[in-house]
Amino acid sequence: MSQLNLFLGFASLCLLALPSLADSHARVVRLSDVQGEVQVDRNIGQGFEKAFLNLPLTQGVKVRTQQQAQAALEFEDGSSVRLAPNTTVELPQLLLRDSGVKFTTLNVLEGTAYVDFLGTKDNILEVTFAREKLSLAQPAHLRIVMADVDASVAMFKGEAGIVGPKGTVQLNKNHTASFDLLDDQYSVANSIDEYPYDSWDKQQAQYQQRYAGKSYSRYSPDAYGSEDLNYYGSFFSVPGYGTLWQPYFVGVGWDPFMNGAWAYYPGTGYGWVSAYPWGWTPYQCGNWTFLQMYGWAWQPGAACTGWYTLPIILNAPVGFVLPRAPQLPGRRILPLNRGPMPAQRGNSVQIVNNSAGLGIPRGSFRNLAQLSGKVESSGFATATVHTAPVTAGWWHSGTAPVTHMGTAIGHGFSSSVSSSGHAGGGGGHR
Repeated sequence: MSQLNLFLGFASLCLLALPSLADSHARVVRLSDVQGEVQVDRNIGQGFEKAFLNLPLTQGVKVRTQQQAQAALEFEDGSSVRLAPNTTVELPQLLLRDSGVKFTTLNVLEGTAYVDFLGTKDNILEVTFAREKLSLAQPAHLRIVMADVDASVAMFKGEAGIVGPKGTVQLNKNHTASFDLLDDQYSVANSIDEYPYDSWDKQQAQYQQRYAGKSYSRYSPDAYGSEDLNYYGSFFSVPGYGTLWQPYFVGVGWDPFMNGAWAYYPGTGYGWVSAYPWGWTPYQCGNWTFLQMYGWAWQPGAACTGWYTLPIILNAPVGFVLPRAPQLPGRRILPLNRGPMPAQRGNSVQIVNNSAGLGIPRGSFRNLAQLSGKVESSGFATATVHTAPVTAGWWHSGTAPVTHMGTAIGHGFSSSVSSSGHAGGGGGHR
C-alpha cells in the first residue's frame, strides 16, 4: 500500500470519528494526571471504572479519587482542575458555542478541588458546589473544599463573584469565603488557611508554567499537553519533513503504540489512548512518521479537534503491523503492553531504553535530555526521584497476557525486548 493510500485511509478514519462530537458542539478534554486509585464514570451506563492517564473526558463524566489518590483534568487552553484525595467532580457541560467560545461547567460534589484557570480568550469556566456558582473568564487560581454541611473557597489569585441563595459574594485574592450549607449563611476572611495538598497544587502549576512553550501556537491553537512535550522530548528539524518531535529514551526499535489501551466511546467506537505521560497531543492531531535515521517521530499538523480514534501514520517501516481497533462487543477498556517499564525501588528508578518516559514523574529531573543520552549509550540508567511516579502499573495488569491481548485486538507487531528487559534498536536523533 502506498504512503498516499495510507494517509487517505487513516485521514478518512479520523474524519469519520469527528462528526458526532462536532454536531453536538461537544468537546473532549484530558485526564492529565492519575496517582493512586482514581475512578471515572464515562456516562455510558458502566458506572465507575478504573481511570488512567490520558483518558479522553466528554460531557457528563464524573471523576473521583479514593483515599491517597490524586488526579488532574486539563482543558484545551492548559487550564487545570486538580483533585485531592476523596474528591468527586462532574463535567455537566463541555460546549463549543457557535461563537467559538469554549464553555465548561464543573460541579464539585465532594472533597477538595484546585482550579487553575488561565483565562485565555474565548474560554469560560463555570464552577458550582452545593447551591453556589462562580463564573471565570479571567485568570484565577482557587481551592474549593466541599464537605457535608459546609464549604469554602480560597482565592490564591484573581477574583470572582460567588452567586448563592443569599446573593453574590465578591471574593478577592488571598481571601476565603466560608459557607454554611444548612442555613445558606456565609462569611469572608482576609486570609487563607494552609491545606495538606496546597504544595502539590503549587508544584503542578509551576511545572506547567515552566515547560509550557508559547512557540507551540505555531502547531495548534490548543495548548494542553504542550508542557509535557517540552519536558519529555524535543523538537528538531529534518529536511523534507520540517519540524518533528520525539520523546526521550527511545531508539529505532520503539513505536508509538507500545503502551496504551483501546477505550470505547459511543459515537466513535474504540479509540487509542496512550499510556505515556506526554501521550496526549501527538495522538490528537498531526501524524506519526518513521524516518530511517531517527525512528518514529511526531509531525505537528491540524488543530487538536475532537478525538482521533487512531492517529495518522505515515511511512511505516517494512514489517510494521498497523494498529487496528478491536472488533469486540461491549464498552470495554482493553490495555496493551509491549514496551519496557522502568523499575522503581524506593526513590530509585531504573530507566531503560525504549521506555519513552513511562514512569518518570513530571518535573522530577532538570535535564531529561542528558539522562536520555546515558540510557541510549548503556541501555539503562538509575536515577533518584523525590516524588511519586506517574502511574503506569495498571497498563501491565490486563486480564490476559500481553501477547494474547495483542492478538485479540489486532496489533501483532512485537518489540525487540531482550530477556534483561532492555528494548533493542539504536538511538534516535540525539
